[in-house]
Amino acid sequence: MNENPGALLPELLLVLAAVIGLLAGSWLPRHRQWVVRLIAVVACAAGVVAAIADLTRPVQLVFGDTYVVDVGLGAVRIIVLASIILTIGLSIDRFAGSPRETEFYVLLLLGGLGAIVMAGAKDLLLLVAAYLLASIPLYALTGIARTASGTEAAMKYYLMGALSGVTMLVGATLLFGVGGSTQYSDLAFALSEAPRAVVAVGLVAVLAGLLFKIGAVPLHFWVPDVVQGATTPVAAFVATIPKIGGLWALYRLLSTALSTSDVDWSLLIAVIAAATMTLGNLAAFFQDDVRRLLAYSTISQVGYLLMAVAAANRAVLALPALGFYLAAYAVTNLGAFAVVAELPRATTLADYRGMATRHRWLALSLVICLLGLIGTPPTAVFVGKLTVFTAIVDAGMAWLAVIAVVNTMASVFYYLRWIAPAVRGRDKASSVDVLSKAGTWGAASAHSAAAASLLLGVLSGPVLALLG
Repeated sequence: MNENPGALLPELLLVLAAVIGLLAGSWLPRHRQWVVRLIAVVACAAGVVAAIADLTRPVQLVFGDTYVVDVGLGAVRIIVLASIILTIGLSIDRFAGSPRETEFYVLLLLGGLGAIVMAGAKDLLLLVAAYLLASIPLYALTGIARTASGTEAAMKYYLMGALSGVTMLVGATLLFGVGGSTQYSDLAFALSEAPRAVVAVGLVAVLAGLLFKIGAVPLHFWVPDVVQGATTPVAAFVATIPKIGGLWALYRLLSTALSTSDVDWSLLIAVIAAATMTLGNLAAFFQDDVRRLLAYSTISQVGYLLMAVAAANRAVLALPALGFYLAAYAVTNLGAFAVVAELPRATTLADYRGMATRHRWLALSLVICLLGLIGTPPTAVFVGKLTVFTAIVDAGMAWLAVIAVVNTMASVFYYLRWIAPAVRGRDKASSVDVLSKAGTWGAASAHSAAAASLLLGVLSGPVLALLG
Protein backbone atom coordinates (compact mmCIF):
# COMPACT_ATOMS: atom_id res chain seq x y z
CA MET A 1 0.00 0.00 0.00
CA ASN A 2 1.31 3.44 -0.92
CA GLU A 3 -0.41 5.52 1.72
CA ASN A 4 0.41 9.22 1.51
CA PRO A 5 -2.05 11.36 3.49
CA GLY A 6 -0.12 14.46 2.47
CA ALA A 7 -1.33 13.99 -1.10
CA LEU A 8 -4.91 14.33 0.15
CA LEU A 9 -4.50 17.61 2.03
CA PRO A 10 -7.47 19.43 0.37
CA GLU A 11 -9.73 16.44 1.02
CA LEU A 12 -8.52 16.12 4.62
CA LEU A 13 -9.17 19.83 5.19
CA LEU A 14 -12.79 19.36 4.10
CA VAL A 15 -13.22 16.37 6.43
CA LEU A 16 -11.62 18.25 9.33
CA ALA A 17 -13.75 21.35 8.73
CA ALA A 18 -16.92 19.25 8.55
CA VAL A 19 -16.16 17.46 11.84
CA ILE A 20 -15.04 20.60 13.70
CA GLY A 21 -17.96 22.58 12.27
CA LEU A 22 -20.49 19.97 13.35
CA LEU A 23 -19.06 19.80 16.87
CA ALA A 24 -18.79 23.58 17.17
CA GLY A 25 -22.33 24.08 15.91
CA SER A 26 -23.62 21.78 18.63
CA TRP A 27 -22.32 24.12 21.33
CA LEU A 28 -22.49 27.58 19.80
CA PRO A 29 -25.63 29.70 20.26
CA ARG A 30 -27.68 30.37 17.16
CA HIS A 31 -26.44 33.93 16.71
CA ARG A 32 -22.84 32.69 16.61
CA GLN A 33 -23.22 29.94 14.03
CA TRP A 34 -21.24 32.20 11.68
CA VAL A 35 -18.15 30.63 13.26
CA VAL A 36 -18.95 27.39 11.41
CA ARG A 37 -19.28 29.37 8.20
CA LEU A 38 -15.86 30.89 8.81
CA ILE A 39 -14.36 27.45 9.45
CA ALA A 40 -15.79 26.20 6.15
CA VAL A 41 -14.49 29.18 4.15
CA VAL A 42 -11.02 28.99 5.71
CA ALA A 43 -10.81 25.24 5.01
CA CYS A 44 -11.83 25.73 1.38
CA ALA A 45 -9.39 28.61 0.91
CA ALA A 46 -6.56 26.56 2.43
CA GLY A 47 -7.57 23.66 0.21
CA VAL A 48 -7.30 25.88 -2.88
CA VAL A 49 -3.79 26.89 -1.86
CA ALA A 50 -2.81 23.25 -1.30
CA ALA A 51 -4.33 22.23 -4.64
CA ILE A 52 -2.41 24.95 -6.48
CA ALA A 53 0.81 23.77 -4.84
CA ASP A 54 0.10 20.21 -5.98
CA LEU A 55 -0.18 21.31 -9.62
CA THR A 56 3.61 21.59 -9.84
CA ARG A 57 4.23 18.08 -8.50
CA PRO A 58 4.40 14.83 -10.52
CA VAL A 59 1.42 12.51 -10.79
CA GLN A 60 0.87 10.39 -7.68
CA LEU A 61 -1.05 7.13 -7.30
CA VAL A 62 -1.91 6.63 -3.65
CA PHE A 63 -3.69 4.11 -1.41
CA GLY A 64 -3.18 1.01 -3.46
CA ASP A 65 -3.31 2.94 -6.75
CA THR A 66 -7.02 3.60 -6.20
CA TYR A 67 -6.70 7.39 -6.15
CA VAL A 68 -4.77 9.56 -8.57
CA VAL A 69 -3.46 13.04 -7.82
CA ASP A 70 -2.74 14.80 -11.10
CA VAL A 71 -3.37 18.09 -12.86
CA GLY A 72 -6.95 17.08 -13.61
CA LEU A 73 -7.76 16.39 -9.98
CA GLY A 74 -6.00 19.63 -9.05
CA ALA A 75 -8.27 21.56 -11.39
CA VAL A 76 -11.36 19.85 -9.97
CA ARG A 77 -10.21 20.60 -6.41
CA ILE A 78 -9.78 24.29 -7.18
CA ILE A 79 -13.10 24.57 -9.02
CA VAL A 80 -15.09 22.70 -6.37
CA LEU A 81 -13.54 24.49 -3.39
CA ALA A 82 -13.94 27.92 -4.99
CA SER A 83 -17.54 27.03 -5.88
CA ILE A 84 -18.27 26.06 -2.27
CA ILE A 85 -17.00 29.46 -1.12
CA LEU A 86 -19.19 31.17 -3.72
CA THR A 87 -22.19 29.06 -2.67
CA ILE A 88 -21.64 29.97 0.97
CA GLY A 89 -21.52 33.63 -0.04
CA LEU A 90 -24.86 33.57 -1.84
CA SER A 91 -26.44 31.59 1.02
CA ILE A 92 -25.59 33.89 3.93
CA ASP A 93 -28.66 36.11 3.59
CA ARG A 94 -30.87 33.01 3.51
CA PHE A 95 -29.31 30.85 6.23
CA ALA A 96 -27.68 33.30 8.66
CA GLY A 97 -29.31 32.68 12.05
CA SER A 98 -31.23 29.68 10.75
CA PRO A 99 -31.70 26.73 13.13
CA ARG A 100 -29.98 24.56 10.51
CA GLU A 101 -27.17 26.90 9.55
CA THR A 102 -24.43 24.58 10.83
CA GLU A 103 -25.92 21.54 9.13
CA PHE A 104 -26.12 23.46 5.87
CA TYR A 105 -22.40 24.29 5.83
CA VAL A 106 -21.36 20.80 6.94
CA LEU A 107 -23.45 19.16 4.22
CA LEU A 108 -21.95 21.52 1.64
CA LEU A 109 -18.46 20.44 2.66
CA LEU A 110 -19.31 16.74 2.55
CA GLY A 111 -21.08 17.02 -0.80
CA GLY A 112 -18.09 18.90 -2.23
CA LEU A 113 -15.75 16.25 -0.83
CA GLY A 114 -17.74 13.55 -2.62
CA ALA A 115 -17.43 15.42 -5.92
CA ILE A 116 -13.65 15.70 -5.53
CA VAL A 117 -13.21 12.04 -4.61
CA MET A 118 -15.28 11.01 -7.65
CA ALA A 119 -12.89 12.95 -9.86
CA GLY A 120 -9.80 11.32 -8.36
CA ALA A 121 -11.14 7.76 -8.14
CA LYS A 122 -9.19 5.19 -10.16
CA ASP A 123 -11.07 2.20 -8.82
CA LEU A 124 -14.70 1.17 -9.31
CA LEU A 125 -15.34 0.55 -5.61
CA LEU A 126 -13.96 3.96 -4.67
CA LEU A 127 -16.05 5.51 -7.44
CA VAL A 128 -19.23 3.96 -6.00
CA ALA A 129 -18.32 5.10 -2.48
CA ALA A 130 -17.63 8.62 -3.77
CA TYR A 131 -20.97 8.58 -5.60
CA LEU A 132 -22.73 7.92 -2.29
CA LEU A 133 -20.75 10.65 -0.54
CA ALA A 134 -21.63 13.09 -3.30
CA SER A 135 -25.33 12.12 -3.15
CA ILE A 136 -26.52 11.54 0.43
CA PRO A 137 -25.62 15.04 1.74
CA LEU A 138 -27.44 16.54 -1.24
CA TYR A 139 -30.64 14.64 -0.44
CA ALA A 140 -30.59 16.20 3.03
CA LEU A 141 -29.76 19.65 1.64
CA THR A 142 -32.68 19.54 -0.78
CA GLY A 143 -35.19 19.08 2.04
CA ILE A 144 -33.38 21.14 4.67
CA ALA A 145 -35.96 23.94 4.65
CA ARG A 146 -38.75 21.45 5.44
CA THR A 147 -41.17 22.99 2.95
CA ALA A 148 -43.69 20.94 1.00
CA SER A 149 -41.93 21.56 -2.32
CA GLY A 150 -38.52 20.88 -0.81
CA THR A 151 -39.64 17.62 0.78
CA GLU A 152 -41.20 16.43 -2.48
CA ALA A 153 -38.04 17.36 -4.40
CA ALA A 154 -35.84 15.58 -1.85
CA MET A 155 -37.94 12.42 -2.13
CA LYS A 156 -37.77 12.40 -5.95
CA TYR A 157 -34.06 13.10 -5.81
CA TYR A 158 -33.45 10.30 -3.32
CA LEU A 159 -35.52 7.68 -5.14
CA MET A 160 -33.85 8.35 -8.50
CA GLY A 161 -30.45 8.50 -6.82
CA ALA A 162 -30.98 5.20 -5.03
CA LEU A 163 -32.10 3.47 -8.22
CA SER A 164 -29.16 4.90 -10.17
CA GLY A 165 -26.74 3.97 -7.39
CA VAL A 166 -27.90 0.36 -7.27
CA THR A 167 -27.68 0.14 -11.07
CA MET A 168 -24.19 1.58 -10.92
CA LEU A 169 -23.14 -1.02 -8.36
CA VAL A 170 -24.51 -3.82 -10.57
CA GLY A 171 -22.49 -2.44 -13.47
CA ALA A 172 -19.33 -2.31 -11.36
CA THR A 173 -19.94 -5.93 -10.35
CA LEU A 174 -20.26 -7.00 -14.00
CA LEU A 175 -17.06 -5.21 -14.99
CA PHE A 176 -15.27 -6.76 -12.03
CA GLY A 177 -16.59 -10.18 -12.98
CA VAL A 178 -15.21 -10.05 -16.54
CA GLY A 179 -12.16 -7.94 -15.74
CA GLY A 180 -10.99 -9.60 -12.56
CA SER A 181 -10.23 -6.29 -10.89
CA THR A 182 -11.83 -3.01 -9.91
CA GLN A 183 -8.79 -0.85 -10.71
CA TYR A 184 -8.94 1.07 -13.97
CA SER A 185 -5.38 0.17 -15.01
CA ASP A 186 -6.11 -3.55 -14.68
CA LEU A 187 -9.46 -3.26 -16.42
CA ALA A 188 -7.83 -1.51 -19.37
CA PHE A 189 -6.00 -4.76 -20.21
CA ALA A 190 -8.64 -7.28 -19.15
CA LEU A 191 -11.71 -5.75 -20.83
CA SER A 192 -10.13 -5.89 -24.28
CA GLU A 193 -10.45 -9.68 -24.15
CA ALA A 194 -13.75 -9.85 -22.24
CA PRO A 195 -17.12 -10.59 -23.90
CA ARG A 196 -18.19 -7.40 -25.63
CA ALA A 197 -21.87 -7.71 -24.69
CA VAL A 198 -21.13 -8.08 -20.98
CA VAL A 199 -18.73 -5.12 -21.03
CA ALA A 200 -21.35 -3.01 -22.82
CA VAL A 201 -24.06 -3.87 -20.27
CA GLY A 202 -21.70 -3.24 -17.35
CA LEU A 203 -20.60 0.09 -18.81
CA VAL A 204 -24.17 1.28 -19.40
CA ALA A 205 -25.08 0.33 -15.82
CA VAL A 206 -22.11 2.25 -14.40
CA LEU A 207 -23.00 5.19 -16.63
CA ALA A 208 -26.45 5.25 -15.02
CA GLY A 209 -24.98 6.54 -11.77
CA LEU A 210 -22.70 9.08 -13.41
CA LEU A 211 -25.37 10.35 -15.82
CA PHE A 212 -27.74 10.79 -12.90
CA LYS A 213 -25.11 12.70 -10.99
CA ILE A 214 -24.47 15.15 -13.83
CA GLY A 215 -28.14 15.42 -14.83
CA ALA A 216 -27.81 14.12 -18.39
CA VAL A 217 -30.43 12.43 -20.58
CA PRO A 218 -32.10 10.06 -19.85
CA LEU A 219 -31.58 10.54 -16.09
CA HIS A 220 -32.28 14.27 -16.01
CA PHE A 221 -35.87 14.28 -14.74
CA TRP A 222 -34.94 15.21 -11.18
CA VAL A 223 -33.08 18.40 -12.12
CA PRO A 224 -35.98 20.87 -12.70
CA ASP A 225 -37.97 19.60 -9.70
CA VAL A 226 -35.00 19.81 -7.32
CA VAL A 227 -33.81 23.20 -8.57
CA GLN A 228 -37.32 24.64 -8.28
CA GLY A 229 -38.28 22.94 -5.02
CA ALA A 230 -35.12 23.43 -2.96
CA THR A 231 -33.90 26.73 -1.56
CA THR A 232 -31.92 28.84 -4.02
CA PRO A 233 -28.49 28.23 -2.40
CA VAL A 234 -29.11 24.47 -2.44
CA ALA A 235 -30.35 24.66 -6.03
CA ALA A 236 -27.16 26.50 -7.00
CA PHE A 237 -25.01 23.86 -5.33
CA VAL A 238 -26.88 20.86 -6.73
CA ALA A 239 -26.92 22.31 -10.25
CA THR A 240 -23.19 22.99 -10.27
CA ILE A 241 -20.77 21.18 -7.94
CA PRO A 242 -21.79 17.48 -8.39
CA LYS A 243 -21.51 17.87 -12.16
CA ILE A 244 -17.86 18.87 -11.86
CA GLY A 245 -16.88 15.66 -10.11
CA GLY A 246 -19.26 13.50 -12.13
CA LEU A 247 -18.02 14.67 -15.52
CA TRP A 248 -14.38 14.29 -14.58
CA ALA A 249 -15.06 10.83 -13.14
CA LEU A 250 -16.78 9.88 -16.40
CA TYR A 251 -13.82 11.14 -18.43
CA ARG A 252 -11.30 9.25 -16.28
CA LEU A 253 -13.30 6.01 -16.35
CA LEU A 254 -13.78 5.94 -20.11
CA SER A 255 -10.33 7.18 -21.11
CA THR A 256 -8.56 4.75 -18.76
CA ALA A 257 -10.55 1.62 -17.96
CA LEU A 258 -12.29 1.41 -21.36
CA SER A 259 -9.36 2.65 -23.45
CA THR A 260 -8.73 -0.74 -25.13
CA SER A 261 -12.28 -2.08 -25.19
CA ASP A 262 -14.13 -2.79 -28.44
CA VAL A 263 -17.24 -1.06 -27.08
CA ASP A 264 -17.75 2.22 -28.95
CA TRP A 265 -18.34 4.33 -25.86
CA SER A 266 -17.32 7.51 -27.67
CA LEU A 267 -20.31 7.30 -30.02
CA LEU A 268 -22.61 6.48 -27.10
CA ILE A 269 -21.48 9.57 -25.18
CA ALA A 270 -21.77 11.69 -28.33
CA VAL A 271 -25.40 10.63 -28.81
CA ILE A 272 -26.16 11.31 -25.13
CA ALA A 273 -24.50 14.73 -25.46
CA ALA A 274 -26.61 15.63 -28.50
CA ALA A 275 -29.83 14.49 -26.81
CA THR A 276 -28.98 16.30 -23.56
CA MET A 277 -28.18 19.68 -25.07
CA THR A 278 -31.18 19.55 -27.41
CA LEU A 279 -33.71 18.51 -24.77
CA GLY A 280 -32.37 21.06 -22.29
CA ASN A 281 -32.65 23.91 -24.78
CA LEU A 282 -36.08 22.93 -26.08
CA ALA A 283 -37.51 22.54 -22.58
CA ALA A 284 -36.09 25.93 -21.51
CA PHE A 285 -37.72 27.84 -24.37
CA PHE A 286 -41.00 28.70 -22.70
CA GLN A 287 -40.14 28.47 -19.02
CA ASP A 288 -41.32 31.47 -17.00
CA ASP A 289 -39.97 30.40 -13.61
CA VAL A 290 -36.35 31.62 -13.41
CA ARG A 291 -35.10 28.66 -11.41
CA ARG A 292 -36.77 26.15 -13.70
CA LEU A 293 -35.22 27.95 -16.68
CA LEU A 294 -31.80 27.69 -15.03
CA ALA A 295 -32.44 24.00 -14.39
CA TYR A 296 -32.98 23.25 -18.06
CA SER A 297 -30.09 25.55 -18.93
CA THR A 298 -27.95 23.37 -16.68
CA ILE A 299 -29.04 20.25 -18.57
CA SER A 300 -28.10 21.84 -21.89
CA GLN A 301 -24.68 22.88 -20.54
CA VAL A 302 -24.04 19.28 -19.50
CA GLY A 303 -24.63 18.29 -23.12
CA TYR A 304 -21.86 20.62 -24.28
CA LEU A 305 -19.53 19.35 -21.55
CA LEU A 306 -20.16 15.74 -22.56
CA MET A 307 -18.70 16.55 -25.96
CA ALA A 308 -15.26 16.80 -24.34
CA VAL A 309 -15.81 13.37 -22.78
CA ALA A 310 -16.79 11.94 -26.17
CA ALA A 311 -13.51 13.26 -27.60
CA ALA A 312 -11.40 11.60 -24.88
CA ASN A 313 -8.36 9.74 -26.27
CA ARG A 314 -9.21 11.10 -29.72
CA ALA A 315 -8.26 14.77 -29.42
CA VAL A 316 -5.41 16.47 -27.58
CA LEU A 317 -7.68 19.35 -26.55
CA ALA A 318 -10.31 17.13 -24.92
CA LEU A 319 -8.82 17.17 -21.42
CA PRO A 320 -7.95 20.90 -21.16
CA ALA A 321 -11.27 21.76 -22.82
CA LEU A 322 -13.22 19.83 -20.18
CA GLY A 323 -11.27 21.36 -17.30
CA PHE A 324 -11.59 24.92 -18.56
CA TYR A 325 -15.26 24.60 -19.48
CA LEU A 326 -16.04 23.19 -16.02
CA ALA A 327 -14.41 26.19 -14.36
CA ALA A 328 -16.19 28.61 -16.68
CA TYR A 329 -19.54 26.92 -16.20
CA ALA A 330 -19.19 26.83 -12.41
CA VAL A 331 -18.57 30.55 -11.88
CA THR A 332 -21.07 31.65 -14.53
CA ASN A 333 -23.89 29.38 -13.37
CA LEU A 334 -23.35 30.25 -9.71
CA GLY A 335 -23.37 33.94 -10.65
CA ALA A 336 -26.84 33.59 -12.21
CA PHE A 337 -28.09 31.74 -9.14
CA ALA A 338 -26.58 34.44 -6.90
CA VAL A 339 -28.80 37.04 -8.60
CA VAL A 340 -31.83 34.83 -8.01
CA ALA A 341 -30.83 34.45 -4.35
CA GLU A 342 -30.47 38.22 -3.98
CA LEU A 343 -34.00 38.79 -5.35
CA PRO A 344 -35.96 35.99 -3.66
CA ARG A 345 -39.41 37.44 -4.46
CA ALA A 346 -38.73 37.68 -8.20
CA THR A 347 -39.68 34.18 -9.24
CA THR A 348 -40.75 34.75 -12.86
CA LEU A 349 -39.11 36.44 -15.83
CA ALA A 350 -41.69 39.23 -15.76
CA ASP A 351 -40.78 40.02 -12.15
CA TYR A 352 -37.36 41.20 -13.34
CA ARG A 353 -38.84 44.04 -15.38
CA GLY A 354 -37.09 47.31 -14.55
CA MET A 355 -34.30 45.61 -12.65
CA ALA A 356 -31.64 47.77 -14.34
CA THR A 357 -33.21 50.96 -13.02
CA ARG A 358 -33.39 49.63 -9.45
CA HIS A 359 -30.19 47.59 -9.19
CA ARG A 360 -27.97 48.49 -12.12
CA TRP A 361 -24.86 46.62 -11.00
CA LEU A 362 -26.80 43.51 -10.12
CA ALA A 363 -28.51 43.70 -13.52
CA LEU A 364 -25.10 44.02 -15.18
CA SER A 365 -23.89 40.89 -13.36
CA LEU A 366 -27.00 39.02 -14.50
CA VAL A 367 -26.49 40.07 -18.12
CA ILE A 368 -22.82 39.01 -18.03
CA CYS A 369 -23.69 35.60 -16.56
CA LEU A 370 -26.56 34.92 -18.94
CA LEU A 371 -24.59 36.03 -21.99
CA GLY A 372 -21.77 33.91 -20.61
CA LEU A 373 -24.00 30.83 -20.50
CA ILE A 374 -24.80 31.44 -24.16
CA GLY A 375 -21.09 31.58 -24.92
CA THR A 376 -20.61 35.25 -25.74
CA PRO A 377 -17.06 36.64 -25.90
CA PRO A 378 -15.10 37.59 -23.88
CA THR A 379 -16.67 35.40 -21.18
CA ALA A 380 -15.02 32.16 -20.11
CA VAL A 381 -17.81 29.93 -21.42
CA PHE A 382 -17.14 31.26 -24.93
CA VAL A 383 -13.56 30.00 -24.75
CA GLY A 384 -14.74 26.75 -23.18
CA LYS A 385 -17.27 26.10 -25.94
CA LEU A 386 -14.83 27.04 -28.67
CA THR A 387 -12.21 24.66 -27.27
CA VAL A 388 -14.72 21.84 -26.87
CA PHE A 389 -16.03 22.34 -30.41
CA THR A 390 -12.46 22.23 -31.73
CA ALA A 391 -11.76 19.04 -29.78
CA ILE A 392 -14.86 17.27 -31.07
CA VAL A 393 -14.01 18.20 -34.69
CA ASP A 394 -10.46 16.92 -34.17
CA ALA A 395 -11.99 13.69 -32.86
CA GLY A 396 -13.78 13.18 -36.17
CA MET A 397 -17.31 14.02 -34.97
CA ALA A 398 -18.03 17.25 -36.82
CA TRP A 399 -21.73 16.33 -36.90
CA LEU A 400 -21.89 16.78 -33.13
CA ALA A 401 -20.20 20.18 -33.40
CA VAL A 402 -22.88 21.25 -35.89
CA ILE A 403 -25.64 20.16 -33.51
CA ALA A 404 -23.93 22.05 -30.69
CA VAL A 405 -23.65 25.24 -32.74
CA VAL A 406 -27.35 25.07 -33.67
CA ASN A 407 -28.27 24.53 -30.02
CA THR A 408 -26.10 27.45 -28.95
CA MET A 409 -27.85 29.77 -31.39
CA ALA A 410 -31.24 28.48 -30.27
CA SER A 411 -30.39 29.11 -26.60
CA VAL A 412 -30.11 32.84 -27.30
CA PHE A 413 -33.90 32.98 -27.39
CA TYR A 414 -34.67 31.96 -23.82
CA TYR A 415 -31.74 33.79 -22.26
CA LEU A 416 -32.89 37.00 -23.99
CA ARG A 417 -36.39 36.40 -22.60
CA TRP A 418 -34.81 37.00 -19.19
CA ILE A 419 -32.38 39.75 -20.19
CA ALA A 420 -34.93 41.87 -22.05
CA PRO A 421 -37.30 42.69 -19.15
CA ALA A 422 -34.35 43.15 -16.79
CA VAL A 423 -32.66 45.87 -18.84
CA ARG A 424 -35.66 47.79 -20.10
CA GLY A 425 -38.93 49.15 -18.80
CA ARG A 426 -40.12 49.94 -15.32
CA ASP A 427 -40.83 47.41 -12.62
CA LYS A 428 -44.42 46.28 -12.33
CA ALA A 429 -46.73 48.24 -10.06
CA SER A 430 -47.59 45.91 -7.22
CA SER A 431 -48.31 45.96 -3.51
CA VAL A 432 -45.38 43.54 -3.12
CA ASP A 433 -41.91 44.79 -3.99
CA VAL A 434 -40.68 41.79 -5.94
CA LEU A 435 -37.33 43.44 -6.64
CA SER A 436 -36.46 44.00 -3.00
CA LYS A 437 -33.02 42.67 -2.13
CA ALA A 438 -32.45 39.95 0.44
CA GLY A 439 -29.27 41.61 1.69
CA THR A 440 -25.80 42.25 0.30
CA TRP A 441 -24.07 38.88 0.21
CA GLY A 442 -25.96 37.58 -2.80
CA ALA A 443 -25.11 40.69 -4.79
CA ALA A 444 -21.46 40.45 -3.77
CA SER A 445 -21.37 36.83 -4.92
CA ALA A 446 -23.01 37.74 -8.23
CA HIS A 447 -20.52 40.56 -8.86
CA SER A 448 -17.59 38.27 -7.98
CA ALA A 449 -18.82 35.48 -10.25
CA ALA A 450 -19.42 37.86 -13.18
CA ALA A 451 -15.95 39.36 -12.77
CA ALA A 452 -14.42 35.88 -12.52
CA SER A 453 -16.19 34.82 -15.72
CA LEU A 454 -14.70 37.76 -17.60
CA LEU A 455 -11.26 37.40 -16.02
CA LEU A 456 -11.12 33.67 -16.75
CA GLY A 457 -12.03 34.38 -20.35
CA VAL A 458 -9.23 36.93 -20.70
CA LEU A 459 -6.70 34.61 -19.05
CA SER A 460 -7.84 31.52 -20.93
CA GLY A 461 -4.51 31.03 -22.69
CA PRO A 462 -2.36 30.41 -19.58
CA VAL A 463 -5.11 28.36 -17.92
CA LEU A 464 -5.51 26.06 -20.93
CA ALA A 465 -1.74 25.69 -21.15
CA LEU A 466 -1.62 24.64 -17.50
CA LEU A 467 -4.39 22.08 -18.01
CA GLY A 468 -2.79 20.72 -21.15
